[in-house]
This record gives sequence, structure tokens and C-alpha cells, in this order.
Amino acid sequence: MMTTTISKTAPKAKLRRVPIEPQVSRLLWTLIALTVVLLIVRTDAFTSLNTWVSIGVQFPEFGIMALGVLVTMVTGGIDLSIVGIANLSGIAAVITMRSLEAQGQNPAVTILTAIVVALAVGFATGILNGLLVAYVRIPAILVTLGTLELFSGIGIMTTGGKALSGLPEAYSEVIGARLGGIIPMQLVIFVVVAVIVGLLLHRNSYGLKLFTIGTNPTAAKFSGLHSVKLLVVCYAISGLCGATAGLVMLANYNSAKPDYGLSYTLMTILIVVLGGVDPYGGRGNIWGVLLAIVILQILASGLNTFPNISNFYRPFIFGAVLLFVIWTSEKSLFRFKKRGISK
Repeated sequence: MMTTTISKTAPKAKLRRVPIEPQVSRLLWTLIALTVVLLIVRTDAFTSLNTWVSIGVQFPEFGIMALGVLVTMVTGGIDLSIVGIANLSGIAAVITMRSLEAQGQNPAVTILTAIVVALAVGFATGILNGLLVAYVRIPAILVTLGTLELFSGIGIMTTGGKALSGLPEAYSEVIGARLGGIIPMQLVIFVVVAVIVGLLLHRNSYGLKLFTIGTNPTAAKFSGLHSVKLLVVCYAISGLCGATAGLVMLANYNSAKPDYGLSYTLMTILIVVLGGVDPYGGRGNIWGVLLAIVILQILASGLNTFPNISNFYRPFIFGAVLLFVIWTSEKSLFRFKKRGISK
């Protein structure tokens, strides 16, 4: 009896270099123009080393969150709960450190344990989001909006709505350190996370699968991709990014509170969309997001040098920048004509 064996081994996907998209080029020129203008208009401020060190301390907070949102948005989803995850992880870290310090534990063990606990909280909350999105099949925007309130509520019940302080001095000394006396440790952490996310999305078959899900979920399903597992891991990664951002915020504020960084929720979405990521999924790369992060931080720092410009103008200016970049783009980020508004 003759049998025919059909190989089930699919050809390996060839991982290519990340293409430089027109949107990325525009953002790069925007960054250069913005920097030149501020150097001319506010020469003293923007030629000061302290200004650039301050920028390196500030943007990793929301920058790491934006990287987490990026991972979910390439699948056609979103993570609105990432600020809640960051705060809850920070609160867990503070409670852990205070408890271990009261027991007389070694500072190094105390800090390491707190970091592990915070990351575990971020991972667990991300898994919860992923299960609700992928397994229960609730729209991501509704799931993460609900869990944002859930995680914030847990934080409020745990702290009584008050800031938790009294961290070991060693924690701020480590996370708030300056490499070579200049480079902020917060910036180093951001670069490490960005490299990991970049490799995951653009140099790994897992990232290729996420883009496939975002491009065509039905085709991804029939091609044999385990979409549920992929999405659960995707939101777990976002949760880890949120927890990492929470640890950075903890060092910057020297305390943890459930309502820190509330404005970061919309800011992270602005960054990712401004960076050229399609909200419907399947399109975008990390370079655009990194440029968008730097542009918004430099713009915010530039506004701070003008005493007559109130911080209340920031949302207006950020929105205007977003609309301008979309308007000058040859291809609309939303691709209404190609995909249809109803999708």
C-alpha cells in the first residue's frame, strides 16, 4: 500500500529590515526643524546640558507605556489600562519594599524583590486583559477601559487614595542614577525596553504573526496561527511595559499613587498614531513611535521655556501637531478608502 506524505512544515518567513516609511521620514524632518527652531529661539535653555538630561529623565515614563500600546495596536487592539497597570505595579513595589525594609532585609534584596513583584503584577494584569480580549472576545477598547478603572480602584482601596512614600534611599539612587554622571538610568531603561520591543516586532517570527493578525484576522486564523495565545502574550508584554514604566515613575516621584500620570493614557495613543501605526492594525514600526516620543517631549520642554504659555495649551498644541502630520502624509493612517469606515 502506497502512502503519500505531505510535509506540514511551512516555509520560514524571511525577516527583512524595517523599511523607512514616508511617515518616519516626515517625523525625522519635523524633529530636526523643531530642534533647530528651539535652539534659535531659546538658545540658552536648549544648549544647556541640564535641559537634555531633564528630557532624558522625563520621557521614559510615558515612552515605555507607548511601546506597550504599540505592541497591542499592531494587532488591531489597544491598551487603555496601561497607566492603571503602571500605578498598581508601583504601589505593589512600595508595599514590598516597606515591608522588607521593616524586617531588616538587605537593601539589594529588597529592591530586587520589589522589582520582581512589580513586573509580576504587570504580567498578571496584562494576562487578564489578553484573556478577556482573545478568549472572551470582548473588544479591546472596552476591556482595557474597564480594567483601567478596575486597577485604579484596587490602587485606591489599597492606599486609601493617598500617596505611598518612604522608599529606601537605595532605590532612588539606583533607578535615578546617572551613568558617567550624565546619562540618566531612566533613559537607559527606556533604550533597553525599546530594543527588546523592536527586536520582538521586527526581528522575530512572533512579531510577524502579530502584524498578520492585525492585517487580516480571518486569514491568520485559517493559516494556522494560534491567535488566542498570541494575543494573550501580546497584552502580557504590554503589561510588563506598564510595570516597567511604573518603576520609573516610582523613582521620579519617590512615591506611588493611583492617579499619577492620568494624562499619559491619551498621550500614549497620540504617540503611537503619530508614529505611523495604523489603529486598525497590521501597519507601523518602532522607529516612527520613537521619533514621536522625542518630538512630543522636546515640544513640551520647549513650551516650558515660554513663561507666557500655560500648560493648558499643551493638549491643543499636541492635537494640532497630530493633525498636521496626518494632513501632510501621502497615505492616511486610517486608510478609510482602503478598508472602509465600518471595519
